[in-house]
Amino acid sequence: MPAMTTQPRSTRCIPDRAAAPSPADGPMIALDDVAKAYGGRWVLEPTTIAVFRGTTTVLIGPSGCGKSTLLRMIVGLVAPDRGTVTIAGRRLDAGSVSDLRRRIGYVIQDGGLFPHLTGRDNVGLLARHLGWEPPRITARITELADLTRLPAAALDRFPSQLSGGQRQRLGIMRALMLDPAALLLDEPMAALDPLVRYDLQEDLRRIFRATGKTVVMVTHDMGEAGFFGDEVLLLGAGRVVQRGTLDDLIHAPADEFVRRFVSAQRFPGLSGGEGRNAS
Repeated sequence: MPAMTTQPRSTRCIPDRAAAPSPADGPMIALDDVAKAYGGRWVLEPTTIAVFRGTTTVLIGPSGCGKSTLLRMIVGLVAPDRGTVTIAGRRLDAGSVSDLRRRIGYVIQDGGLFPHLTGRDNVGLLARHLGWEPPRITARITELADLTRLPAAALDRFPSQLSGGQRQRLGIMRALMLDPAALLLDEPMAALDPLVRYDLQEDLRRIFRATGKTVVMVTHDMGEAGFFGDEVLLLGAGRVVQRGTLDDLIHAPADEFVRRFVSAQRFPGLSGGEGRNAS
């Protein structure tokens, strides 16, 4: 990655639209020329991304490429060193971050649950803090347990008494508790075994479609990216290298890095030369 004394490159990733969007269907999430440096080196070069309402955007790439940094910028956990983040037309800054975070659900690996609270108490924590009446909290938790297909008995157990899949479903419930407009997921299924992961993938996509949320997901898995993503952004060395569908990345790679990343996934039936541009 270049040193800070080097002028970083700028990347713009705005999905193609047949017509200019109106304010009603404009970007739910907009990152304009955002960049971040640590220890004198750029970990994210200036990047512009628009995520439209009701769509799912997946960020993929090797470790250290900047994808989790982007996600944390959106939720206000990391401040960009340059550029702006806008949520539903409102700039994210010190004065707005607390309010805007309540409009964003955030899911991390293994659910990120508090070990001393039951599943029910984990899910309802912020609603209680905001003064929701107990019947309203109970009704919302019951609704979300049905939506995520979590067994009712799991709600009254502690995280250590639950399976990995159940903990992740509770994490998703907690993220959806306040009915946020956007949902961010940072490798939510990375620690799950294949069968549990498959079931949760199916349920998550159903939830995304049923709720109409704007979704940004981080993953290392290209198959998962293609399964969920209306658009896939492949990052490398702190910049977006290519955006499009999974088929675009496989069959029309932008450069050698994309070809190598695709080949490393070892998709069944994908030969080593697949996706190479004709010369």
